Order: sequence, then structure tokens, then C-alpha cells
Amino acid sequence: MTVKKPLNVVKIRKMKQQKEPLTMITAYDYPSAKLAEEAGIDMILVGDSLGNVVLGYDSTIPVTLDDMVYHSRATARGATQTFIVADMPFMTYHGSIDETLKGVRRLMQEGHAHAVKMEGGLEIADAVKRIVQSGVPVLGHIGLTPQSVNTIGGYRVQGKDAADAKRLMEEAKALEAAGAFAVVLELVAEETAAIISRELSIPTIGIGAGRQCDGQVLVFHDVVKYASPYMEKRFVKTFANIGEQIRGGIQDYVNEVKSGAFPAESHIFKADDGVSESLDSLYGGGTSEPATQQNQLQAADEQKVGAKS
Repeated sequence: MTVKKPLNVVKIRKMKQQKEPLTMITAYDYPSAKLAEEAGIDMILVGDSLGNVVLGYDSTIPVTLDDMVYHSRATARGATQTFIVADMPFMTYHGSIDETLKGVRRLMQEGHAHAVKMEGGLEIADAVKRIVQSGVPVLGHIGLTPQSVNTIGGYRVQGKDAADAKRLMEEAKALEAAGAFAVVLELVAEETAAIISRELSIPTIGIGAGRQCDGQVLVFHDVVKYASPYMEKRFVKTFANIGEQIRGGIQDYVNEVKSGAFPAESHIFKADDGVSESLDSLYGGGTSEPATQQNQLQAADEQKVGAKS
């Protein structure tokens, strides 16, 4: 188990300068966060991807601010020594700056996050600047932005042609200028991601964006294949298969209960000597109805009724 000190935005930027790759993983609750921290992860993202992998939605759009606060708070309890970033969910930062800051405040004060993540580029740069000015670190997110999946034409690779690559560069630069401490590049062509990473002074964190980013982020449930059915993804490598182990373990439990093998002698607790005899004497030697004074009186009444009839 790795013992470490939590990161901050200064250390995160320094890691880019020192060419030390950043590691980030999503986590949505106490046990997954605790395991990730014990494994030595640099940063945890409480992503709105919880809508897909935890809450059972078909996109991130239904995820609410209350959902994010709840899961961020649980994650923070599990990873007390890790830098935690919480997603701003769908349509919580496209209105007035006052409403945006209210959401940010909740994630920081109630969710105990250390930073927030926002999807978008030029259109959110002003909001990013205001949030940073208020004292809250912001992680940008460009490329495939799941909250905008309905307007970008689905889950497709970004930055494949020159015009789109230029757009992504401009968005990345705008986020850097607004004060973002790092930028997630999701599903971006490797060549485009490499040049963006080279041109920015802040780290890039890739997910499906190739080998030249300053760090990588993956979803917890993808890393350990915790899903049923599991959908394979080209940009993901699974490092364990706990889904299969969980299913098998529960099947064994069901079978042993059905067969009477569980619980066994080693799983039970013994009462003091004489307890069984004492209970038997009070409750009729194992009969289902206790031989209490009330029952005795009821039996006597029934006998009287029978004699009269």
C-alpha cells in the first residue's frame, strides 16, 4: 500500500515540467476511492460518468448536482489524501455566473472536492475564469464531451482533420488562458493530442487520446471490468476482471445456502450452557406456541366452554 501526500495544482503543473506522468481514475463511492488511494493514484475524478456506470442511465445528461455532491462527499471520505475533482453536471454552468458559482460552492463545501471539471472550450472560458478567480481550481475537458453528445454527432473521435484539430487547439488555449490547471482530452486523435500537449504549459490528461498526453484517466469500472454485460472499448485496457469474480462468488453463496452448506459450524455462535433447556422449559419444549400464563388461562376457558356444551 502506497503512502503519499496529496497533490495540489502547483505540484500537478510541476509534474508536467518534470515529465512525470499523471495518473487519474474515476471513483464514485467510499470503497472504490479508498482502494484507488491505497493503490497510489495521483488524482480521483468523481465523474458524471456515474450516470452510466453506477446509476444505470444511458448518458450523463440525467445526472444532477445533488447526485454529484452525494458521490463526491462519499469519495472524499474514502480518499482523504488524494486530490479530488468533481464534475459539474449538465447545464449547471451555462446560465448566470451566480448560478454557476452556487453549484461550484456546493461541490466544494458539501462534496469536499478540491477542484471542479467542466466540459467545453471557448464558450465556457469566461465561466472558468470567474470560478478560478473565486479561488476554485478548474479542470477543463475538450474533445469528446459527453454532455454535448447530442450536438457533436455521437461518440466519435475528435481532431482527425486539420480544421477540427485547430478548433481543439484554440479551445485548449482558451482554457489555459482562463486559468484551468489542466485539460482532459477525450477521444482525440493522437497526433492532435500530442501537439496540444506540447503547446500548453498546463498538463493534458488523456482518455482515448494517445500516448503523448501528460497523464491518463480511465473509468474505475473499465479498469477492473466491473460491469455486466461489459462493453469493450478500444482505448481502454482492463487490468482485472472483478465482475466475473463477483458473479461467481455470489453464485457460490446462493448454491451453498440452497444446499445447507452455509452457514457451517465455523460461522455460528454458541449460547451459554443451559440456555436451550431454559428456553425449552419456558416455551413448551420446542413447541411453536409459548406456554405462558395467558395461554394457560385461554386453555382453561376453552375447557369450560366445552363442558357447558
